Amino acid sequence: MIPMPNLGFVGLGVMGGQMVKRLLDGGHRVTGYNRTRGKAQWLLDMGMHWADSPRAVAEAADIVFSMVTDSKALQAVVDGPAGVLAGLGPGKTYVDMSTANPSLSQEYAARAAESGAVMLNAPVSGSVITLQEGKLSIMVGGPREAFDRVKPILEDIGPTVTHVGGNLQAVSMKIATNLSLAVQMLAFCEAVLLAEKSGVARDMALDVLGRETAVEVLVNTVVASPMVRYRGPFVLSMPVEAWFNVNMMQKDLNLALEMGQRLNVPLPTTAISNEFLTAARGMGFAKRDFAVVFDVLALMAGVDTGVEK
Repeated sequence: MIPMPNLGFVGLGVMGGQMVKRLLDGGHRVTGYNRTRGKAQWLLDMGMHWADSPRAVAEAADIVFSMVTDSKALQAVVDGPAGVLAGLGPGKTYVDMSTANPSLSQEYAARAAESGAVMLNAPVSGSVITLQEGKLSIMVGGPREAFDRVKPILEDIGPTVTHVGGNLQAVSMKIATNLSLAVQMLAFCEAVLLAEKSGVARDMALDVLGRETAVEVLVNTVVASPMVRYRGPFVLSMPVEAWFNVNMMQKDLNLALEMGQRLNVPLPTTAISNEFLTAARGMGFAKRDFAVVFDVLALMAGVDTGVEK
């Protein structure tokens, strides 16, 4: 019987922490690191081992994963004497699941190869609820042999694991996916608000009178998608902790717009959606889930939703 590899995980936030939980539930040995150790205590209680730096995680693991918010955060955990790259060596595999600048991912893949290791990019499509329900989709870029080796472990995180090409292609596919989320959400919010101002109830409490709400109708029509079904109800009640806040979504849209300029691909609806996220930040909603664009539209239309900043 082939022994299970030692796993490492850097970045134990909302998504990273839930990924580690699934790995622990799958019987894997995991060594983890997070900038704030207190946020990882629940995973330590489940049996996760702790390391004092990203480098220490990489040194302890055969396969090390990272899941952080953006390019700046990725550089913070990968570069330098305490970073992931410093702990890699021959035979090790590094799997970054973040959504970062594609050129940065290419650079790290090359530097990992110099140490005798191999790097895969494995960004995900889905939310924390998708992850908890075991429905996450993972797009993987990098050498096929490394993909085949890591795929069974990734399947313990999410059931749909697809090899899409090189490191660059995986990150590019994730950015292309996320721009669609923002565009879909803005269009959905427009539809809900238009229906509401024409007299269709948005408030769920009105349903006791036998009236369907705009949200209920839309999530059961042809315009519905998994994103609309999961996030659509946020126009009725925003989550206390954002699944994917305005700043994070705008980071992805800016990456998409940069790619569009470089590749000569016009992205008009992406640009418009990005401007509404800028408006959300200007209204003090930066830390809210990006579904808060509904409140931006509503305030512009003279509807006070009462959302807290």
